[in-house]
This record gives sequence, C-alpha cells and structure tokens, in this order.
Amino acid sequence: MTTWPIGCGQLTWRPERDTDADHAIVLREIADAGYDGAPAPASGPERAAREFAEAGLRPAPGYLGARFWDRDARDEILARAREQVATSQALGVTELYAAASLTPERRLLAGHVSPEDALAPDALRIFAGTLSEVGRIAQDHGVALCFHHHVGSFIETRAELDQLFALVDREVVFLGPDFGHLVWAGDDPLALIRDYGTAIRTVHIKDLNREVLDRGVAATWDYATFSANGLFTELGTGFIDYRPIFAALTEQGFDGWVIVETDVTQLPTARESATISRAYLRNLGI
Repeated sequence: MTTWPIGCGQLTWRPERDTDADHAIVLREIADAGYDGAPAPASGPERAAREFAEAGLRPAPGYLGARFWDRDARDEILARAREQVATSQALGVTELYAAASLTPERRLLAGHVSPEDALAPDALRIFAGTLSEVGRIAQDHGVALCFHHHVGSFIETRAELDQLFALVDREVVFLGPDFGHLVWAGDDPLALIRDYGTAIRTVHIKDLNREVLDRGVAATWDYATFSANGLFTELGTGFIDYRPIFAALTEQGFDGWVIVETDVTQLPTARESATISRAYLRNLGI
C-alpha cells in the first residue's frame, strides 16, 4: 500500500457545470469518490482554500499551459507564472505542471507525428529558456515546476521531450508526465521512469481504449476524432497496466501527487467515472 496522495482532475465534469455553485458540487463529488484532492486553480487562493476545505479535499498541483516557444509571449507567460506560483504557495501546493499549449497543426497530427513536425531549433531554444525562467520563479516560491508533455502539442513524443530537456535548466525544471499521453504518442512509460528517475515529481494517469487507439493511428485521425470515438476510458477498463508503472515509480522513491484524468467519459456521469478509476487504484493498493 502506498501513501501517495491521489487527486482527480475536474476535466471530466466539463462542460456540464461551469457556475460557481457547480464547481463546489464537482469538488464534493471528487471527495465522495474517495480522492484526496483536485488540481488547484491559477488564482484566487483565499476562495480556493475555502472551497477545498468545505469539500474535505487538498489542493493538488495545477496546470500552466502556454506558448513557451513564442518569444513575443514571454512577458505574459512570466506574469501568469508569478500569479500562479504565488497561488500554489499560498495553498501549500509544492508542484506545478507546465505544458505547451495545444495548437491546430499539432492536434491534426495527434498520435502520429514525425520528426519533421518538431519545433525548429531556434523555437525550441526559446521554449527551453522561457520554461527555465518560469522554473526559477517557481523555485523562489517553494514550488517545483514539472513539465508535462501532451499529445496535440509541440512536445508530444519522448524524442521531443528529450530534446527539450537537453536545453532546460534541470535544477529548476522537473517532470510531470502523463502516462496515458505517453502511450498514445507511442512511447514507453517504464523507459521514461528509468531514464528520468527522481526528476519525476508528480504524474497524471489515464487509460485508453486499444481498439480506438489502433484504428485512429492507422487512419491518422486528429485529436478531436480520437476523443469523439471514445479513446479515453476509466482506469482498469482500457489496456494500460499501471502495476509495473507504479512499481517502477516506487523503486525510484516517488512520493508525489498522482492525478487521475479521464478527459471525456462514455459513462452517464463524471462521478461514476471517477468512482470506477478510484476503485481500480484501491485494488492495486494505491
């Protein structure tokens, strides 16, 4: 039995609930499903602290998406980063995910990118430089910046991740992988854990439907088509076996947040989806 805190992403509930009252309902349903927490917002720490406390949840690492490769976006990214890491610090959250914004051109190539689709070297250097600056801002607030690769973004594959990490400041930029997205991209979670080891500070986990994945890759679907055809599924109902993944993390001494995400569920309610995934983890001693 591990003692890792287990969070549940609020993504599954969108767009059904978008009012303030409904956000409180989402947090209560996550708590009722047996989770320890949910991702923290980018701002408003006082209100967030109250809402999480009322639900009996802990704030978990939030998410900063940005066009890190865009030189003209640098100042805006750094301003947002300062606000978000200050919110994380105020809420007692010690990690923050950072990811490249999804783009139309990369969403078209979801799960079947080639080396020719990668960022140009100059853009990759800008990406690494801005990401490292955000990492230093985060470190100054006691927060570890954890880069998050994502299908549909410029850092999707293991090769693209390695190229980025060859350029970033590894003293201030850590890793927050999504093993579902890694498998979707055609890469091996166990190899990533072995090679990056203690740089992995927090993780996202999701499961995938094998038949949908294989059909979509063969047909070169875009991101939306994969999702609409039911690629995402609850933990334990797809083909990703998390037992060896958790064993490898344990071997590396991992002790961070594990965040469950089912981007889109085929079930009647998000609460049912979250409950099934939590039961799967309990059966693994997580």
